[in-house]
Amino acid sequence: MSLKIRLARGGAKKRPYYRIVIADARSPRDGRFIDRIGTFSPLLAKDAENRVVLDVEKAKAWLEKGAQPTDRVARFLDAHGLLKRDARNNPKKAEPGKKAQERTAERAKKEEAAAAAAAAPAEEAASAE
Repeated sequence: MSLKIRLARGGAKKRPYYRIVIADARSPRDGRFIDRIGTFSPLLAKDAENRVVLDVEKAKAWLEKGAQPTDRVARFLDAHGLLKRDARNNPKKAEPGKKAQERTAERAKKEEAAAAAAAAPAEEAASAE
């Protein structure tokens, strides 16, 4: 049985509240779980002490039993010093898509043409004087 340490959503619509649970990887997100080891409230300020509440001893025990945390839970465990999570870097994420690049190129061509058209009458007026 493959165990996951993951978030189970609770709370009202547009007011999320998550439980950090140990569950079988095949069970539904909000479905049956084995153990609850903490909570996460994303609406609280990032520096609030009760934004992430985690039972460290239970988390250690489940990690020793082979439970795999999801990426978000791994961040919480890393913040509590239970797990070493490598920082990720995706430099291509910030690059605009193909269509956006095409639009930018078209806009640059139009601006160059407008600048050239504006410069041509100014040059003619200067040479006429």
